[in-house]
Amino acid sequence: MFLRQTYIDQIMPFVDLPLVKIITGVRRCGKSTIMLMLMAELKKRGISESRLIRINFDTLEWQNVEAKRVFELIKLKLAPNERTYLFLDEIQEINNWERLVNTFMEETEYNVDIFVTGSNSKMMSSEISTYLTGRYVSFRIHPLSFSEYLLFKKHYGDISDLNKEFLNYIEYGGFPAVHLKQLSPDEAYVIVKDIYNTTIFTDIVKRNQIRKVDQLERVVKFSFDNIGNTFSANSIKGFLESQRRKIDIETVYNYLAKLEGAYILNRCSRQDLLSRDILKTQEKFYLADCSFKHALLGYRKDGISQILENIVYLELRRRGYDVFIGKLETREIGFACEKQGKNIYVQVAYLLHDQKTKEREFGNLLKIDDNFPKFVVSMDEIDMSQKGIIHLNIKDFLLEKWS
Repeated sequence: MFLRQTYIDQIMPFVDLPLVKIITGVRRCGKSTIMLMLMAELKKRGISESRLIRINFDTLEWQNVEAKRVFELIKLKLAPNERTYLFLDEIQEINNWERLVNTFMEETEYNVDIFVTGSNSKMMSSEISTYLTGRYVSFRIHPLSFSEYLLFKKHYGDISDLNKEFLNYIEYGGFPAVHLKQLSPDEAYVIVKDIYNTTIFTDIVKRNQIRKVDQLERVVKFSFDNIGNTFSANSIKGFLESQRRKIDIETVYNYLAKLEGAYILNRCSRQDLLSRDILKTQEKFYLADCSFKHALLGYRKDGISQILENIVYLELRRRGYDVFIGKLETREIGFACEKQGKNIYVQVAYLLHDQKTKEREFGNLLKIDDNFPKFVVSMDEIDMSQKGIIHLNIKDFLLEKWS
């Protein structure tokens, strides 16, 4: 089993604290595997297997089972007079699961430490805030980063030179199942389409009783085709109406929220860098994994700039940054990022192939009047750093410990 050490290191410090550990992320990104890794780590620390209970609720066995019944079954499995570690996988499939977890947390007779996973926004809904106020900590799991991808491929087979591997990563993304063995493009995208279809029809259409599935899929395709572009619900509405498809603004907002809730899309808001206010218009969206776009719309090399921007966005999120689109008067800064009171700024380009492109990418950053790190990231192999702004090849940006 390939060890995703970064996530284990994030979660383990919270073991035995009176907090529910909530592990979220898009389907098939590796949440269940991380649960198994956590269980293995606890075994290493001397916890016997009898004190580790894992239940996967995303099976027919648990379909339509109520929380009270699950509660009774779990009680029978608890280790007497010792702490039991509960690993509850895809728990959102159980109605009123929040009350189930809260009961185990509230009642002192149950000596448990609880870990749960889930694949939609119900895991962070108002119900959790109501029942688990101040008693949970959440961890967002992403598909493989580029550094994890290289380790994963080495674990399960051979890797070629770094440039070829990066191009492969651009095309096929970071879902672990795609890289367990060498696959053809058709075979790889069958796996990604299955993840997409399961998420759309289980976590969105079925759960929310959406009737106009064709309408939803058109919003999805527009969003995927405009990754990294600022757009609004009005622009989606106008696009669909140009295809003689009527839709109202509220429906568009609802669909985008559902896609966020299923972790397919990530919303990136704009931030005024002078006032530090978060702006409510002209947001951007990025995919949980670029392979979604390729599987649904086909792989196009002319869209590589969008894909690079998406990859950098996800890397910044993985490293714990809050990420915004920066607005500095009339200029746009690719990514303005914050973590623990510190900022960094990142511009992303495909190639700095002419002076005009260099002036745009570096010039925007030079206008920011602070001393926080500033990066220009591109596919260029030659270091073009200047005036305190660091230029990095994107592979180096993804693999180095600059943060």
